[in-house]
Amino acid sequence: MELLVRYLDRSNSISSVSTQDIIKEDNLRDDLKYYFMSPCEKYRARRQLPWKLVVQILKIVMITTQLILFGLNNQLVVSYKEENTMALKNLFLKDYGGVDEDDYSVAVYTQQSVYDSLFYVLDQYSQLGRLSVGSIGYGEEKDGKLLSLVICKQYYKRGSMEPSDEVNDIDAQLETICMSHDPKTANQWKTQNSSFFDLDFYRLVDIKITFQLKGINLQTVRSRELPDCYLFNVTITFDNQCHSGKVKIFLDIDTQSCACRDWKISGTAQKNRHYLLVFDGFVILVCLTSAVLCTRSIVLAVRLLQRFSRFFHENYNRKVCEDDQKEFLNGWYVLVIVSDLLAIIGSILKMEIQAKSLTSYDVCSIFLGTSTLLVWVGVIRYLGYFQKYNVLILTMQAAFPKVLRFCCCAGMIYLGYTFCGWIVLGPYHEKFEGLSRVAECLFSLLNGDDMFTTFAQLKDKNTLVWLFSRAYLYSFISLFIYMVLSLFIALITDSYETIKRFQKDGFPLTDLQKFLREQNDFPVLEESSQTDVDVRYSVLCCCQRVPESDAVILIS
Repeated sequence: MELLVRYLDRSNSISSVSTQDIIKEDNLRDDLKYYFMSPCEKYRARRQLPWKLVVQILKIVMITTQLILFGLNNQLVVSYKEENTMALKNLFLKDYGGVDEDDYSVAVYTQQSVYDSLFYVLDQYSQLGRLSVGSIGYGEEKDGKLLSLVICKQYYKRGSMEPSDEVNDIDAQLETICMSHDPKTANQWKTQNSSFFDLDFYRLVDIKITFQLKGINLQTVRSRELPDCYLFNVTITFDNQCHSGKVKIFLDIDTQSCACRDWKISGTAQKNRHYLLVFDGFVILVCLTSAVLCTRSIVLAVRLLQRFSRFFHENYNRKVCEDDQKEFLNGWYVLVIVSDLLAIIGSILKMEIQAKSLTSYDVCSIFLGTSTLLVWVGVIRYLGYFQKYNVLILTMQAAFPKVLRFCCCAGMIYLGYTFCGWIVLGPYHEKFEGLSRVAECLFSLLNGDDMFTTFAQLKDKNTLVWLFSRAYLYSFISLFIYMVLSLFIALITDSYETIKRFQKDGFPLTDLQKFLREQNDFPVLEESSQTDVDVRYSVLCCCQRVPESDAVILIS
């Protein structure tokens, strides 16, 4: 009788343990199925509102609106800077035609033209208040004193030359002589300092005139915003470094935004600024919510992966394959978190700019533009839940590693052509004068743009270089358009055809998909060496096909 009781107790305990294992496995399967559901499927399954989807939709609308508002304001700033640059060139450069010649504004070829252009700058500067139609004036120090105009001439320390006799006596050491004067009397320099303007052109390197102006951008007032104040650090350079008989005149402007002092604006500008600050604050709040929800999903995914890995190790003595591990590590969540952080930083910068505490328009534009780009790219994740739209994502995922390796190989050839074109054709062709310009020209040729102009613009004074240029251009175009570009397209096409075939015949069935389909035919691996386990596992990881309707959720 006692033996019978012991047998029944042992049977009940075994049955209880088995039931607990089954419940534990079913709970794990249910959690995994729910995690890999689309937002709509989650709502139908548990009537739980997809908060992440709602927040993402709201974030897209708000960030895009924020970007448009900032972009419209930034356009006013850019147009103001460009128009001021054009106005100052017309004010201070004698005989300026409205269009720069290459990288310089004006060129003069006689000594009298240099003197005329130099004195023209001084005369115009002294009459700035009467000549300019814009809201610009002389720069001031903190105590209200006008900043001086500074003119410097740079010479070789000693020099004499007779080109007819080929006699040169040059001391390459440079010396600089500068002088400054009150802005309103700058036109009197030529009489008060006549010796300073007695130029020795045979050893003159350059002349630099520097001064500071200030201006106010009143365009923003029409947009119900506070005006911006600017400092223009103007440098006019007479470049004679080549001593070629051509003196190039450059006008460079370094524009800095600054807070206006003692401003008083009536109307709705102040009120409108408060509305924009509140809107930017709400954008930051939405982005923080989005980042928290995505971080929570990543933590949940890591925990599910740990549970699933423990289950496989305890029941089948094997590891989860890399393909299945990647299913838990959702790169879309990382993309959303990065876009949220960029949007938060950009919004803070925008609020500071709106309050006129900062003037970093370019930095703010980079953050807001990149965050908006990533937000709209993230929309593809939700389109991926539909089979017809999922093809693009799957093709990109499958082709990316092969395309990256192919680009590394093709890039070596591309760099070779870049360096070769720069050193050989640079002196004879304007498109090959710099490394960056060569790379841009070759990329344009690769896409079939501007081909005839590139051939025709080469100066044919050197027959050897002309022949080399033809061989260079024909070989590059033939190699990259007919071979490299075709192979590049073929890699993507091959990945697309593979995905289409999988969607028709079924995708490879991994261990995770088997588990979700309640197929427990996993081969149990006995204790053996790690190498043997890895080899056998790699063979068994993807060995069956699954219909498209069952696989699309996991692959999305």
